[in-house]
Amino acid sequence: MGKIRVLAKEVSELIAAGEVIERPASVVKELVENAVDAGASQITIEIKKGGASYIRVTDNGSGMEKEDAPAAFLRHATSKVQSRKDLDQIGTLGFRGEALASIAAVSKISLLTKVKGEALGTLVQVAGGEIQHVDDAGCPDGTTIAVQDLFYNVPARLKFLKKDITEGNAVASIVEKIALSHPEIGFRFLRDNKAVFQTPGNGDLKSAVYAVLGRDFANHLIPVDYRLQDVGVTGFVTAPSFHRANRSLQHFFINGRYVKSRTAMVALEEGFRGSLMVGKFPSCVLMLTMPFSAVDVNVHPTKTEVRFVSEKSVFDCVYFAVKSALQKENQDVFSKKPKEAVLTPFFDPEPKNQETLFSPPSFSSEKKETANDFKPASSNLPPKREDALLASFSPPEKPQRRVSLDVEVNPEDFLIEETLSDNPTVYQAVGQKTLTQPLSFKALPSAPDRAQPDTKKIQKESVREVSFRYLGEIFSTYLLAETGDHFILVDKHAAHERILYNRLVENHEYLEKQLLLSGSFLSMTAAEREELEEKRELLEQMGFEFEEGGRGTVLLKAAPSAIGDADPKEVFLDVAAALKENRRLSMPKVTEEILHRIACRSAIKANDQNNGKELQEIVRRVLSDPEVRYCPHGRPVLLTFSRKELEKLFGRLG
Repeated sequence: MGKIRVLAKEVSELIAAGEVIERPASVVKELVENAVDAGASQITIEIKKGGASYIRVTDNGSGMEKEDAPAAFLRHATSKVQSRKDLDQIGTLGFRGEALASIAAVSKISLLTKVKGEALGTLVQVAGGEIQHVDDAGCPDGTTIAVQDLFYNVPARLKFLKKDITEGNAVASIVEKIALSHPEIGFRFLRDNKAVFQTPGNGDLKSAVYAVLGRDFANHLIPVDYRLQDVGVTGFVTAPSFHRANRSLQHFFINGRYVKSRTAMVALEEGFRGSLMVGKFPSCVLMLTMPFSAVDVNVHPTKTEVRFVSEKSVFDCVYFAVKSALQKENQDVFSKKPKEAVLTPFFDPEPKNQETLFSPPSFSSEKKETANDFKPASSNLPPKREDALLASFSPPEKPQRRVSLDVEVNPEDFLIEETLSDNPTVYQAVGQKTLTQPLSFKALPSAPDRAQPDTKKIQKESVREVSFRYLGEIFSTYLLAETGDHFILVDKHAAHERILYNRLVENHEYLEKQLLLSGSFLSMTAAEREELEEKRELLEQMGFEFEEGGRGTVLLKAAPSAIGDADPKEVFLDVAAALKENRRLSMPKVTEEILHRIACRSAIKANDQNNGKELQEIVRRVLSDPEVRYCPHGRPVLLTFSRKELEKLFGRLG
């Protein structure tokens, strides 16, 4: 007997539905795209419990005739494609005729529709792919579709749905993109009986951007309008100052359809090359138009992946559009002014009687002054930087939380011939104290059953003085010093970043927060807002305070005092990016990554103007603490050259 059989209808429909309907967001996408294709000028989307229990999409479009309404639930039934030639000229968002059939196969669905001018509309009720009821009904012009109990008949798919907040954010992301792609349509999005956003539907893209992505995003827009042969690009890119740590706010649309296009993405970033720091990304809302025959949207069931007849034409058009827009706004790299943030308040050849740059994380208990507190006479820095560098390395009065900070040192790697005075203000000892080998250390794993280390172990706070002579700074980035028979090069940013990071790791449970004079509204994707909410307790412990700001934004109200003069908005955006990128990591790893970002943002930067006393403090700390050897991201903090190595380079040794 043969083994190959035709699948039963209900089984084949469930398989086909699984290819189109993956989660509630897939349902919303298909229904809203149908509403757009129906010529609606107003569309309302409502979900409950992430969309798994209830979805309703209402539009004022063309509606359906009574005989067409039941037929809409048949597989491959559509009014948008009639022949093979139509597949080469697809101008609608939907065209396969699978959406309603797939949704009906895995849910309970009600359709209420009426054509303009008709006295009565039509009600169709479907469950599990079977039509249950068809009748006349009173209703307004257009179509309303309500979907309940998604995947009620597919338990395997139901149990793999994520939390309501996650599924709801996925729906929000879909609705936001469709709302941006059609500013001529008014969209209203309701989530658990709460209005999330509403677009005006006046055809103004900037108004739609403001409603969906928020004021902060809308205030940094640069208009784009460019055409190259058959390809046109309009919309907005954000100013280089509004950079992001990821590509989450890059939106590309082709002929009114949201797409994921690597070609357009690379062209955008190439257009910004030289205007953004490495590792930062621009944001955009760009509308590409081209002949329907020049793009194939029938590549993937989600219709977000497309293929172009000419990739080069698309790349060139986006690239030159971005370049032209930046030049018009005088934002090109060749015309940018020096960064004022770097020159103020550091740039001053005569430092004033203020405290030093390097303030530690602030702690909730007050720090008592001691006779050995280091208080230099001058430093050109803002008064809010409270303590000097050496004082900041003293452990706080609160008990410190240890995070595997003990290190094991090889005496041959760290050889000191004579002990210096305990006076922390001494940079150069009278006696001889020589660093004879490059410093190195090995972190010991933290485990409860690990044997206690012997006398080779040193504690984090046990910093030993090393005599050195500070020589200066080159390229406003690298510090020069000599100690014994060694010449030292120190990367000031990497070194300061590591110093701050080590301090944050020890004491992040006691960080104080500083309230912002005026809260900052930050544009965030739904996924980023979700991660922030899930890690709220950790972030508040670190000193951040925030709340939902509406219109796709988060309102930042407070930031850790430890960030010093760093921009709180930039720090918080970096933290949000770290949470999104590392959402699958354990909590300790996530905490570590957040502290990386805070330390990096808070540290002095290359090209900052700092006085010599501050830079000497960095060198002293690097040479004295064997844990300051690499920045938190793994880059070396210092390079050492022996006198013998230098003499070989200059041919003094045979």
